[in-house]
Amino acid sequence: VKPPGWRPADVAARFPRAPFDIARVQRYHPPMARGVMWFGALQFALLLAGVAVFLWNADRMPLSQAAVWLAALSTGLWAVGGVMQGRLSIMDVLLIEAASLSTATAALGFVEIHRVFKPLAMLLAIALVLSRGVRVNALLVAGLAFSLLGDCLLMFPGYFIAGLVAFLVAHLFYIALFKQGQAWFPSRRSLAATLGAGLAMYVFLFPGLNAVLKGAVAAYVVVIALMAAQAIGRATVLRDKASVLVAVGAVFFMVSDSLLATNKFAVPIPMAQFWVLGTYYMAQILISRNAVPVIAGLTRNPSHAGPPFGARAMDPGSSPG
Repeated sequence: VKPPGWRPADVAARFPRAPFDIARVQRYHPPMARGVMWFGALQFALLLAGVAVFLWNADRMPLSQAAVWLAALSTGLWAVGGVMQGRLSIMDVLLIEAASLSTATAALGFVEIHRVFKPLAMLLAIALVLSRGVRVNALLVAGLAFSLLGDCLLMFPGYFIAGLVAFLVAHLFYIALFKQGQAWFPSRRSLAATLGAGLAMYVFLFPGLNAVLKGAVAAYVVVIALMAAQAIGRATVLRDKASVLVAVGAVFFMVSDSLLATNKFAVPIPMAQFWVLGTYYMAQILISRNAVPVIAGLTRNPSHAGPPFGARAMDPGSSPG
């Protein structure tokens, strides 16, 4: 048993370096506000209980069900680590956890619980945007609000067309949001790519659509393709991390809707709810956290915008939120 800093004599002779001094070692201990400490402790206790339940039943679960549990618990643990390191705010964590639980409960067939967490996730996304203060963008809030309406409608049979219309309106608000301070569709190649992908998906879905859906789905495909093209074109102009993450979110939105439509009208997808909602919430989280309009003559205010994932969400010594 050797003390810290010990090296074999031959290694120390061949590669000399300063003697090890334990007093100079910097302990990894990011500063946390007291509220964050209590929040992190409570969240960890709840997640530990979830892990115990999972392990108690894991041997009787199908592999797909166990994977959903694992994904949800891992996401929660990652989010709690993020808030304790200062990379996420408490509101971010609540949004991520609600989205994770909405996805997991849908994939596992817990319908009644899913109907709680699905609208809760979008309500938290709206609350996150509103918490930014005076520079809250009404277009972003409106896009999230119509997404919330679409989520609620799609939870119940017989409201698919109404939900489709709600999301179409949400995408129109997103297009207007991404247009602020920018030209229309700055990247023509991105516009061609998204419209081409939309056309290919529509052709694939066409045999399974009835007369009403053929028109409704065509309109929706065009609008979501334009939304993604505007977001990607905006990123090619701004070239900052936030705009790139918004563009990634827009692409995730197209992927999510493509998976949903494929599962509903063409070919059943195993664990469809997991993939559809997982990509959907990734899209909404990326957009809601990073879609800050950059208008000529104005500078982006990070204190109101909220950082993209990977950036520090707050001063380490300040309270989150």
